[in-house]
Order: sequence, then structure tokens, then C-alpha cells
Amino acid sequence: MPYQYEKNPGEIEAKSFKLIRQLTDLTTFSKEEQQVVMRIVHSVGLPEIAQQVQFSQSACEAGLKAISNNANVLCDVEMVRQGITRRMVKQPPLCFLNDPRVKQLAEQTNETRSMAALRLWQEKIDSSVVIIGNAPTALFRLLEMIELGGAKPALIIGMPVGFVGAAESKQALWDCHEKLGVECITLSGRQGGSAVSAATYNALLRCDCGEWY
Repeated sequence: MPYQYEKNPGEIEAKSFKLIRQLTDLTTFSKEEQQVVMRIVHSVGLPEIAQQVQFSQSACEAGLKAISNNANVLCDVEMVRQGITRRMVKQPPLCFLNDPRVKQLAEQTNETRSMAALRLWQEKIDSSVVIIGNAPTALFRLLEMIELGGAKPALIIGMPVGFVGAAESKQALWDCHEKLGVECITLSGRQGGSAVSAATYNALLRCDCGEWY
């Protein structure tokens, strides 16, 4: 027996975001922030997660400026990199987790590969967009690098997921971003992941292209 369901991708997206607007309290967010929050809600199907999204004062502005400047995009894992909408980027996002040098670096220092991979970011991190959706250790290491005088990204999208260090790393980002002089978008608590972090950047890409919902 045939099923009755919407098949048109444009209609599916339009109806989805219409429902998200109806079900989600967006009153405290700016126009650009609303687009980000809706994309996050869309990625997990939970309107209530909007309450956990945190924006620094000029986060969206900094992200859009970085996009306009064709800035580097640095991802902690391949799932984040693969989740970014390619038709909207001028150069491919970067991920060094599977670089053959990373395993050896991690073994030498007894740290996670995600932490070791950040050593290969050094020449690309200045004024970049950093997207961390999986590894709390990568977010902690990034903050350590900046605290020690390292180059600063234009925007940090910090949304690692998990039970060990995830909530703590995001709270650390939120607590110190002003002191470090960096803009950020984060998601409080244990929730996060590759889908929500890629969705956050995709929302900014759509704003840059004039796609609004």
C-alpha cells in the first residue's frame, strides 16, 4: 500500500522551519541568531534545546565577516567537516585528525588524537572559524593555546558532546571568551555533536547567501 508523505525537498524544509518557529521561543535572539538556533533545533528535533544555545556579543557578526573573508574553517573531526554544506563554501573545510603525523604525536605525549591534531592548526588558525563538535579535549587544548599567546580564531563554534569533559569544556569557553578576546557560539550541558556544530556554521553560510527562514 502506498504511503502518503511529502516528497518535495523544498516543501519539506519550508514546512519544517515554519513548525520550528511555531514551537521554539526565539524572542531573545537577533535575526542571525534565530537562524542558527533554528538550524540547531532542526538538527536534533528538539525545540527546547534553544534554551541552551549561547552567543557571545558579536559571534554571528564575526562569523559572517570570516565567511566574507574566505577564512579557514578548522574542524575537530571528519563528521563535522562532512556536515558542512559544500555548495556554499569557497574552499574546503579542514580536518587533520587522520593526518598520519597525528597518531605519532598523540602517542608521544599520551594525549588524544584530537588534541594532537591541533598542533597542525598553527599556521591556519589566525582569524579562522574553528568548529569543535566531538572532542572536549580539543576545545580545552584550543583554549590553552590561546591563553599561552597563540593565534585567535575569528569565531569558535564549541559544541562537543559527551559525559566526560563536554559540559565542562563548553563552560570553560563561555567563562573565558571575553578575557581571551574571542567570539563564540556554544551549547551548554552534555548535548552537542557533529550535527549541531555543522548546522551552526551552515546557518551562517545561509545568512551570508541570503537564505532566511
